[in-house]
Parts: sequence; C-alpha cells; structure tokens
Amino acid sequence: MHEPAVAAIRTVSHDLPVSAEFEAFMANGWAATPLPADIRLPVAGLAAARRAKLSARFPGERLIVPAGEFKVRSNDCDHRFRPHSAYAWLTGLTGEDQAGHVLVLEPDGPHRHEAVLYVRPRSPRAGEEFYRDRRYGEFWVGRRPDLAEAERMTGIRCARRGEYDRLPPGRDASGDRELAAALSELRLVKDAWEVEQLRLAVDHTTAGFEDVVRALPRALAHPRGERWIEGVFGLRARTEGNGPGYETIAASGAHACVLHWIRNDGRLDPRELLLLDAGVETDTLYTADITRTLPLSGRFSPVQRQVYELVLAAQDAGMAALKPGASFRDFHRAGMRVIAEGLAEWGVLKSAEGDFHRRYTLCSSGHMLGLDVHDCAQARADAYLDGVLEEGQVLTVEPGLYLQPDDETLPAELRGIGVRIEDDLVITAGGARLMSHALPRTPDAVEAWMGELLEG
Repeated sequence: MHEPAVAAIRTVSHDLPVSAEFEAFMANGWAATPLPADIRLPVAGLAAARRAKLSARFPGERLIVPAGEFKVRSNDCDHRFRPHSAYAWLTGLTGEDQAGHVLVLEPDGPHRHEAVLYVRPRSPRAGEEFYRDRRYGEFWVGRRPDLAEAERMTGIRCARRGEYDRLPPGRDASGDRELAAALSELRLVKDAWEVEQLRLAVDHTTAGFEDVVRALPRALAHPRGERWIEGVFGLRARTEGNGPGYETIAASGAHACVLHWIRNDGRLDPRELLLLDAGVETDTLYTADITRTLPLSGRFSPVQRQVYELVLAAQDAGMAALKPGASFRDFHRAGMRVIAEGLAEWGVLKSAEGDFHRRYTLCSSGHMLGLDVHDCAQARADAYLDGVLEEGQVLTVEPGLYLQPDDETLPAELRGIGVRIEDDLVITAGGARLMSHALPRTPDAVEAWMGELLEG
C-alpha cells in the first residue's frame, strides 16, 4: 500500500504551517476594493508649502524624514504607532499604517527638491502577507493604500519602501541636529488650519473635563479613583480624536506635588484636591494641554483657596505678558514674581528676592503647543526659549505650586497641596487669545461649574 502524497508545507514564524494548495486557494476569488477617487488630504496643499520652506533651508542636500518604526511593547505585541510629528507635518499622513515609511526630499537642481514618499503599499493578493503577516497584513491590521492611491492622497510621488534602502545617505531628521532644529523652528508659527485643529483639540478636552466632573461620585467610591478619572477622560479622547495627547495626570492629594504623576493608582479623598492635566489629540495629531485643580468635595477649603488664588494670580500675570515681540521668557518671569511675593507674604520666604521660590514651583510656566505637547523642542534657543513671541504661535501658561508633604519649611496646613492651572493661548496681533476659555478658572466659577455638572 502506497503512502499518500504529502503536500509541500511552508511555515511562517509563530504561525501554523500552510499547504501550497491553501496558498493557491487564498490567492483567488477576491473582489476589487479600490479607495474612492477623491481621497486627497485636505492638508496636502499646506504640506507642499511646508516642504518648500524646508527645501529652501537646505539647497542641494538630500533630506530624510522617517515616520518611525514600530516599538515592541511585549513579545510580539507592538505599542500603538504614531508617526513622527515632522513627518506628519510635511506629508499630512497621521495614521498607524505609516510605520516604516520615509519621506525623502531629493535635490532637483540647486534650489529645489522633489519629494518622494517611500511606503509599504497594500499587500497584494498574490502573496501571503495579506493574511499571514501579523504586523503588516491587511487581514490583521487593515488596508493600506496602494502606490497610486497614496500619490492621490498626498500629491507626492510614491515608491516602494524597499527602494529607499538603496539610496545614498543624506541628512536624516532622526539624527541630524541641524535638520531637526530647522523642522522645529518652521513649526513655531502655526497657520490658520493648525490653529483650527488646536481649537478642536481644546473643545474636545473641555468636554473631557466635564465628563470627569460628572464621574466624580463613582470615582470617589472606587479604590483607584485616579484611574477611573483617567479612563473617563481617555474615553472622550479616543472617541473624539486619536487619543490622549500625552499620558493623563490624575493626581489627588499629595500626588499633585509630583509633576508627572501618571501612575494614577490612588484613591480620591473628598477633603483633597484633584489635579487633572490632560489633553485630547485630534486625528490630525494636534493636542490640547489643559490643567485644572478641582476640589473633590465641590468646595475649596480656606487653605486650598489661598494656594489656588496665588497660582491664579500668577497665571493672570503671565497671560498679561503675552504679545508679539515680548521675550518668550517674560510670561514665566511675570508669574514667578507673583509667586515669590505671595510666598513672602505668607512668611514661607523671608524675601521675594532671589530664586528660593523655585523650591515650591520646580519648573517653567509654559511651552509651545502643537503636534507635540511640548512642541518644537528641538528649536535652537535663540529661536525659541531665548527668542521673542510671534503672531500665530500657540503656547501654554501653567504656573504651579507644589508644596511637598515632607517639606518642613512649610506650615503643616500647606504641606501636601499641589495646584497647577494651565491654559492654551494663541498669540494675536494685539496680545493673546485664550483658547480654553470655556473651562472656568476662578475658584468661585470652578465651584459653580462643578455644582451644575454634578446636579445635572
């Protein structure tokens, strides 16, 4: 008796073997599913103008701007992918399918470049990637555009990602400091479309803060109330946009004295404050960055109000210093002057002179805002930190007082209180416009707002 014929078997790592017959079966019987003809990105024209500005800074040089690669979270699971901000700004492409893609500005004469986008196109049905590749396969992670579709979307000539590996080297934004600085500096002033995206991010974030206040009764009853808060805000961020623009800080009580408290594993105490620092990132990847410090009982105690009002006065002073032509550092200096004088009045400091107030403030009072929460951070100091403000820049003003629970220079009643108030503003011809005005800032308004939401 003869043994039955055994079909040729091939294997892919971490997967079951597949027969040649099954491969042939999977290669046939699929209907065409083209993307709509009119798929050009609304921002494609703006992205082309941005590329032209970058081109003018580096005549005759090959410029390389990668989207970035997947990063492993554990074993065969990757972190959720977000393309590099400079790549998104220059192409308009913001999706998770951009992992591994590279934008190249190829010299095309002494004074211009041709943009070429090297992409991994849609997996063809002739091979096995579309149903077997867990990282890139269409049946695993969704459809990608083919080359022609990617060109229609972006207005950029597209080529297969493998062709990029044969190119000569050039300036790479992931390692070239001069190119990275130029990309940051070009993004310092936002165009009208970008300001609108930031307004949307602020509006969604405002709704998220309202969600949090409504959820306080359930959060107060949970042993990890901070995480309940984080989850409530995260729901709004994921349904309205791409997700949170950064790790949400939901810090109750003394946790608010930890500047980047993202463990969010604490219980909420109605006698204490909640410092919520959170922002929704839009699908176009522009993020808001807002902080409110809320009394968990709905009412500030006298000492909580005292600390809150000093921080608010510092923020008011900082906002008043915003105008075109002002030094970027002016608003921080104005706010810290108020803080130092207040601490001296309380008797915490012997004098408002010097920098002793920094023990209780710890960090700067704001930063640029845009595609990154700390936007344009690679810009040279003379263009940003030591530069002057310009119309169209968007930034935060966020003074804070962080009165550590173990700080024996403080009266006992002040220890363990952390307050930060942060708002997003755009520089205008006459000063600055408060984009996050829908969220109350004064203690009376905060109490009234919370009361209305909790009663509703």
